[in-house]
Amino acid sequence: MEPLLRLLEKFGRDTLYHLTQVGRMGIFLSHCLAQAVRPPYKIYPVISQIHFIGARSFFVIVFTGTFTGMVLALQGYYTLRQFGSESLLGSAVALSLVRELGPVVAALMVIGRAGSAICAEIGIMRNSEQIDALECMAIDPYKYLIVPKILAGIIAMPLLTFLFDMVGILGGYLVGVVLLKVSSGIYFQSMYDSVVWQDVHMGVIKSLVFGLLIVWISAAKGYYLHLDRSGGFGAVGVSRQTTSAVVLASVTVLVWDYLITSIMM
Repeated sequence: MEPLLRLLEKFGRDTLYHLTQVGRMGIFLSHCLAQAVRPPYKIYPVISQIHFIGARSFFVIVFTGTFTGMVLALQGYYTLRQFGSESLLGSAVALSLVRELGPVVAALMVIGRAGSAICAEIGIMRNSEQIDALECMAIDPYKYLIVPKILAGIIAMPLLTFLFDMVGILGGYLVGVVLLKVSSGIYFQSMYDSVVWQDVHMGVIKSLVFGLLIVWISAAKGYYLHLDRSGGFGAVGVSRQTTSAVVLASVTVLVWDYLITSIMM
C-alpha cells in the first residue's frame, strides 16, 4: 500500500508542477503582449534583434534550404519516374517546401541558432541578478528585454521562411533540370499550376506562429531559470535550461505544424 501512495504522491506532485509551468508561461506571454502594445515604442532594439535572429541566420537558412530542395528533387524524381510523372517534379518540390518543410525546417534552424542563444542570454542575466537590478531601477524587464525579441521573431521568421523556400526551389532546379534533365519550362509550369494562394497563406501563418513560439519558449525558460527544478543557478543550470528550451520549442513547433495544417487544409 505504501509504494502505491508514494507513486500517487509523485504523480500528483509532477502534475501540479507541470500545470504551474504552463500557467507561468501563459502569464509570461500575456505580460509580453501587453507591454508590446504599450508606449513608448523603441525601434532600434527591435531592429537589433531582427539582425540577430534574421540576418545572422542567413547562411544556415540558405545552406539548409538549398540542400533540402536538392534532396526533395532527387527523391521526387525517382519516385515520380515510376509512374511516368516526371513533369510534376516542380509541383512536388514547391508544395513540399511552401506548405511544410520551409516553415518547419527554417524554424528548427532558428531554434538551434537563435533560440538557444536567447535562453542562455536571459538565463545568465537571471543568474547574475541583472533582471533583479532592472526591476530595482523601475525598468520593466518584459518591455526592455523580451518584447523586442518577440517582435523581431514574428517579423524575421516569415522572411527566413520565404528565403528558405526560394533557395529550396533553386536547389530543386539544379538537381531536377541541370542534373536529371527535366525540362525547365515543365518544372516551373507545374509549379505555377499547382501552388495556389492557400498554400502560401498556410506557410505565412505557420512562420508567424513559429516565430512567436520560438522566442516565447526560449525567453521564458531563461527568465524562470531559478524556478525550474531541472535548471538551477550556475553554469550547469543555464546549460540544462537551454537544452530544455531547445527541445520544448522544437516539439512545440512540430505539434503546432500539425494543428495549423489540420485546421487550414
